[in-house]
Amino acid sequence: MTAAKKALGRGLDAIFGDNARENKPQSNSGQIGNIPVAGAISEILLNEIITNPDQPRKEFDEAKLEELAESIRNHGIIQPVTVRKTARNKYELITGERRYRASKMAGLKSIPAFIREADDIQVMEMALVENIQRQDLNAIEIAFSYQKLVDECNLSHEDLSKRVGKKRATVNNYLRLLKLPIDIQSALKEELVSMGHARALINIENIDDQLFVLKETIEKELSVRQVEAIVRKIQNGTSKSKTKTTELPYKYQQLNNKIKKKLNASIEIKRNNRGKGRISIEFDSDKKLDQILNEILNS
Repeated sequence: MTAAKKALGRGLDAIFGDNARENKPQSNSGQIGNIPVAGAISEILLNEIITNPDQPRKEFDEAKLEELAESIRNHGIIQPVTVRKTARNKYELITGERRYRASKMAGLKSIPAFIREADDIQVMEMALVENIQRQDLNAIEIAFSYQKLVDECNLSHEDLSKRVGKKRATVNNYLRLLKLPIDIQSALKEELVSMGHARALINIENIDDQLFVLKETIEKELSVRQVEAIVRKIQNGTSKSKTKTTELPYKYQQLNNKIKKKLNASIEIKRNNRGKGRISIEFDSDKKLDQILNEILNS
């Protein structure tokens, strides 16, 4: 076992093995003179605390923060945050950034904090696990956090699944999300689509097709099953194109139908594998031609 893995294991133990100690005030005051010490809860000035730059959670709901701030004004901090000391009178936040931010909004000058000794790997893991357990991260934030643990701690997917207490298939599904185009990742972060939608879109090979189905999903509020049905249709069309003629990507099939309805004319789009081709529009009179041209020019 590598040193990184050992450190990672200790990080989890620090969360789950010492919960009682972290959430329960120590018998001492947590200070030697005016200096807070590790392993105890102390009152620390907010301006002495910096946030963790590797915090997995990147987005905070302002309305929910204000609700928490109001609760803090009325009842105070019920659960201390967790920090580590980085220099004299300087601390880095490990867990509890929502409480830290809300305390600032509530006008507090200091906050109760449990001071823990932890290295960078332990800090990263504790922040990740706390958020996952609280279900505070969106799917993309979880995926990036998993990938960071894999890269920086040299973990296999099997090791990672054990560390975070998730099935390997679940871990793999999150990591696969990082292969999606940025537009789909953004839609997932903004909760315009669900993880089920995203998992279906992963199975589409062509990025243009992925983005078209994403747009259809959002505009028409398609269910996961409806998206899966569209994906199967695209996959079937792709498999046929390998043996016979090149079939239009799904999005162009849909556009062809829309143009046909708009112009009220027969449309044919032909396209080869290199993206070259032609569009043919049939008409049976000069009057029909004028109508088509006017419709195109005025669109």
